[in-house]
Amino acid sequence: MNAASLKTAALQTYRAAVLVAIAWIIHLHHVRLRVEGHDPLTLEEVRAMFPQAMSIDDDAGPRGGAFIRDGSGSQIGYVVRTSPHTDAIIGYRGWTDTLIAFDDSLRVAGVRIRTSQDTREHVGDVKGDPYFLKTWNGKPWEEVARKTPEEAGIEGVSGASMTSMAVAEAVQRRLEMADSALRIVPAYRFGVHDIGLAVIVLAGTFMAFARIRGRQWLRRGFQVLVIVYVGFVTGDLLSQSLIAGWTAHGAPWRTAPGLVLLLAAALAVPWATRKPLYCLHLCPHGAAQELLSHIAPKRWRIALPKDFARGLRWLPPLLLALVVIVTILVLPIELAGVEPFDAYLFRAAGAATIAIAVVGLVASLFVPMAYCHFGCPTGALLNFIRGRGPADRLGRRDIAAAALVALAAALSWKYQAIHLWMTAG
Repeated sequence: MNAASLKTAALQTYRAAVLVAIAWIIHLHHVRLRVEGHDPLTLEEVRAMFPQAMSIDDDAGPRGGAFIRDGSGSQIGYVVRTSPHTDAIIGYRGWTDTLIAFDDSLRVAGVRIRTSQDTREHVGDVKGDPYFLKTWNGKPWEEVARKTPEEAGIEGVSGASMTSMAVAEAVQRRLEMADSALRIVPAYRFGVHDIGLAVIVLAGTFMAFARIRGRQWLRRGFQVLVIVYVGFVTGDLLSQSLIAGWTAHGAPWRTAPGLVLLLAAALAVPWATRKPLYCLHLCPHGAAQELLSHIAPKRWRIALPKDFARGLRWLPPLLLALVVIVTILVLPIELAGVEPFDAYLFRAAGAATIAIAVVGLVASLFVPMAYCHFGCPTGALLNFIRGRGPADRLGRRDIAAAALVALAAALSWKYQAIHLWMTAG
């Protein structure tokens, strides 16, 4: 391998690493939110039950707790919180967040009340009772999860019966929820739509590598097929809403394998071969723009001023930054509304999505592929990962991508402070 090839390989490795880093930060952040909520566990809390604890590692699995490890990294315990899963269980006037600790064999090692929205005196009575919070000590997870407080013969604390029984019910319900989640194994489905998408992906890959000059009828026919089938029949377009959701919560490879294949091909093919597979061959909105540009008279064409066009090209990366901010901070902004792709399922699409789709298609009559060049964050993401061959070099987009990694890391790190600031007052 010569120096040029090594440089190209290193650059493509860097770009893949950037995407993996952003995805990993977002995923771990959402795991942490699911486990810890807005009131994360501290080592001081955990050491009250596990004096040798040195680290807390969130469990991304269905139990949704955290592994407690000692200085050597060995697991010495496991903890789960009842909040926010059981916040609907109200005692005298509010919910209580209870920490349940287990030893390494998943037997209860202790139960502690963390915070509560219930009456302070009632919570104090529960904490001060010498027996109540020890009710579950030594019992295996399955036994606690299987029996309601009444079936287990648990009695409330005198003077704080509503608060104490709400705590007991929350402990049982939280473990029962985790057991139910563990038993759920999504069925693997590969239906007609998945087969259709797989065929489209294979056909699009053939179109990307085959020489079809002089056979424009083949390309136009395939574009119509993509618009009709991928756009209006399945509605399975790649979008920032979809990618952000999968990054945060996991890809549904069991229930939507065709769509997962589409995203995998859209990322892998341009990264490895420099061919813009999805944008050029598989995107219904791109195909619709190209067909409209082909139909529109050439006299309609508009040449945008260079400075104006240069400024517009900042829009897609800025939208990518917005997606990262919205996804990490869990802002109430619908990401489907920043792109036109949901408009193909027009009966369920929002007004903003339809407006962006219409404006983009109309603009393509005057500026070919206008939305692709100046408005598409998903296209910008796929274009970032695409190699350019021996002439490729580290550029502004690569530096901007590194800045996006730093932004994601900073937002995740300071999330609690930002959340408190946003919700203050």
